[in-house]
Amino acid sequence: MPDSTERRFPKITEQGLDLLRKRIGVKIGATIEPWCHEATRDNIRHYAHGIGDDNPLWCVPEYAAKTKHGGLIALPSFLFSTSRIVSGYVGGLPGIHAMWSGADWTWHKTVRRNDEISTDAWLKDVIEHDTRFAGRAVQQIYHVDFFNQHGDLVAEADSWCFRTERDHAREQGTKYQALKARAARRYSDTELAAAYKLYAEEQIRGATPRYWQDVAEGEELPVMLKGPMTVTGFIAYAQGWGGLYIRANKLAWKLIDAHPGTGIKNRFGIPDCPERVHWEEEFALEVGAPGAYDYGPERCSWLTHHLTNWMGDDGFLRRASCKIRRHNPAGDMLFIKGKVKRKYVEDGRHLVEIEQEARNQDDELSILGGGVVELPTRS
Repeated sequence: MPDSTERRFPKITEQGLDLLRKRIGVKIGATIEPWCHEATRDNIRHYAHGIGDDNPLWCVPEYAAKTKHGGLIALPSFLFSTSRIVSGYVGGLPGIHAMWSGADWTWHKTVRRNDEISTDAWLKDVIEHDTRFAGRAVQQIYHVDFFNQHGDLVAEADSWCFRTERDHAREQGTKYQALKARAARRYSDTELAAAYKLYAEEQIRGATPRYWQDVAEGEELPVMLKGPMTVTGFIAYAQGWGGLYIRANKLAWKLIDAHPGTGIKNRFGIPDCPERVHWEEEFALEVGAPGAYDYGPERCSWLTHHLTNWMGDDGFLRRASCKIRRHNPAGDMLFIKGKVKRKYVEDGRHLVEIEQEARNQDDELSILGGGVVELPTRS
């Protein structure tokens, strides 16, 4: 078994950054195919269930047929499964760890059952940062356009990953020193029951319209629970989303053979994917994380779930943003809160801007986000 403390990972170099910057604005050609090409009934349901969303508008054809949509539609965040790029498949800087860290989404049209999705994508910018987590870090921002089979632009998004040196994050990063020093958390039945009460009382607005006129600025959305985090939950998300590098047998070999930087030897000496930070505690610690942790696109999808529960079947999510502030390791709970920031009319649309934040069980900030919802009006 290799000694993880002796393993040394590649460094960020000026040469690597120069090569990366040459990709800015260049349309990305062939890459690993997306997990989902079509918004089929099963693909939509698998993604929804992967984030714990049981809204019948996505999952129950008989229910959806009675709505204004006339059938199943895809939840907004489903589009993560149709693009590896928006989900964090970054190029350049081989061997440098990538952490998906945020996105700004705009939706233009509803994705309906059996729509075929295609994308155009390019690297938009490369920005250097100094971080508590890993010292020097490089932010790679990508832009992706999403089209249906008719050529209609259904959505667009900027998403970004931070590239960090694994050795520095593990040995010198200060962000999680206090967390790593704590004893493992063990919840009492009373603590779990208090949290699960939020699941029991979770409100899906559904068929009852939420009219723009009935919304008040300063109004708070119901608190949404996610967690307690488990590796099982992270795997459930990967089942619906597809993951970036999860491959088996020959397909795993083909990926690593074509991209050697993705193969990091495990305790058996076998090259395995870096994505295992989400289910392998030892490797997560080796890259400087506080433990096996959730996926970034998963967390962004939780925020949009919070908004779609609130807006109801007749609402439309126009925009959403997500900025990740810390890892959610296994054992964490997350409490998502939202508040109406303003309501306004723009281009004839009646819109509500909502600000969101999510904190863990220790009141540590995990996510900042928000969205703009278009609501129906009273005639």
